[in-house]
Amino acid sequence: RNKNLGFIFQSFNLLPKLSSLKNVGLPKIYNVGGTSNDEAAMLSLVGLGDRASHRPNELSGGQQQRVAIARALVNRPRVIMADEPTGNLDTKSAQEIIGLLTKLNESGITVIMVTHEPNLAQTARRIIRLQDGKVISDERLKAIPQATENGDALSGENLGHKVVTGSRVKEYFQQAIDSLTMNKTRAALSILGVMIGVSSLIAMLALGNGAQADVKKRLSSLGTNVLSVRPSSGSRGGVSMGSGSALRLTLDDSRAVAAIPGVDKIAPYVNGNVQAVYGANNWSTSVSGTSAAYADVKSSQPYSGRFFTDEETILRKKVAVIGKTVATKLFGTDNPLGEYIKINRIDFQVIGVLPEKGATGFRDQDDQIIIPVNTAMYRLFGTEYLNSIDVYVNDPSKMTDVSSKITQVILSQHRLPSTKIELVNVRNMADLQETLTSTMKTFTYLLGSVALISLLVGGIGIMNIMLVSVTERTNEIGLRKAIGADNDDIMFQFLIESVVICLLGGGIGIFLGGAVSYVMAKFAGWSMSVTADSIVLALSFSLIIGVVFGLWPARKASNLSPIEALRYA
Repeated sequence: RNKNLGFIFQSFNLLPKLSSLKNVGLPKIYNVGGTSNDEAAMLSLVGLGDRASHRPNELSGGQQQRVAIARALVNRPRVIMADEPTGNLDTKSAQEIIGLLTKLNESGITVIMVTHEPNLAQTARRIIRLQDGKVISDERLKAIPQATENGDALSGENLGHKVVTGSRVKEYFQQAIDSLTMNKTRAALSILGVMIGVSSLIAMLALGNGAQADVKKRLSSLGTNVLSVRPSSGSRGGVSMGSGSALRLTLDDSRAVAAIPGVDKIAPYVNGNVQAVYGANNWSTSVSGTSAAYADVKSSQPYSGRFFTDEETILRKKVAVIGKTVATKLFGTDNPLGEYIKINRIDFQVIGVLPEKGATGFRDQDDQIIIPVNTAMYRLFGTEYLNSIDVYVNDPSKMTDVSSKITQVILSQHRLPSTKIELVNVRNMADLQETLTSTMKTFTYLLGSVALISLLVGGIGIMNIMLVSVTERTNEIGLRKAIGADNDDIMFQFLIESVVICLLGGGIGIFLGGAVSYVMAKFAGWSMSVTADSIVLALSFSLIIGVVFGLWPARKASNLSPIEALRYA
């Protein structure tokens, strides 16, 4: 139909929202591999060169039929089939169309015209009369002419094979965009459904990624490859374990643990709540007495000033490294380095300010003061016991072995049997970090799944609208098949329309989701992080939604019979 036949319909069958030029060029979309004439040249041939940009409703009936003739000629057909080409025209327009068909016939193109008008039939070279589906006469009135030079330009061998090429796919996309442009409201509603789904997906993943990054950042303050050693409680479930069942850690324990092979650094802790005073300002905060290794174990090298040394720890120096919150509450915007603060009425010199860690739950990690452990035990709190010990292991593969040895060494230090392992609590911080990180990943996937549901709902909406579109455009589908489109052409065209809708909705949704994430991060104070992976995921799912939910309507459109489709009103 596309390469050798040209069709002129009684009712013109022009697409109302396309210009004359685009209507004429429709058969060329499906003529990949064949030869074609220029659309503008064909419009000039039928006398409508100045009407190329006009839509059908801006043309008279005769002009619309001329456009239909130009469309029939654009692929250089051998035969033109005209179905009552003057049935909807006035007398003058009918004479013009017949005159044009006669000229085409004289140029060497076979014209087969169906008509009920005897006077029109007399213009033909051969008349075949039918009655009740049977041939009742076959009369030749004139000799068949030789093809003219003009006819050679219009017709010829047109036997190219239809193949899928880049230019053809480009034409499909152009047709999809034209169709969406012609139905702006329907296209906007379809795009809106995908846009909401994608923006929800981006915002949810940004929230999950932000929360996960926050957790990782805060967990990093716990240190890596760290074992936390604490004495177990002397009771379980409120029931006393008996005399001597409680174990209390000492500095001797920390020194014994430091001698275990594989242990790189240790940081013993003595903790307590204090009142810090500077001038007229005072602040209730917590104090941790520890060793110089704390800065490395907790990744807390001061961003201003320095950390205290092992020598200062041994000499019980009254020096302090303060957190950001303490610095702000006591000194405001002033530089605290070198100044003296009172901690429980004892003067301490500020030698450094810790890096900002942020808050975790109800605990502000920046609201603390770090002092040498010996100073804390013997000058500030007056205690001989530690609250806990952090042990830094140089090789992650040795964590389990070192953990077991720590328990045995501490029990040995206290002359307790090796069976009393429940008295020593050794926590692997790496395992805790892994568990929390895994939990946050699950949380992120959950949020993403909720957003994907809204994207699926948008996909179902697209399928419904595409099915409605197939019904509304049944006549158009019939026309496209009549001028040479096969089932694959129609299916690809509708499928690409669905994909274009989803990609447009996905692109807009990504920007909208990013904007929502920014606003939430700015005003709600939530951590939001839009990653490249989430953008790729959103676009990929948009593409999949377009293909999956556009496939059924596309197949339905492609399987329509061209004859039945053209009859559809």
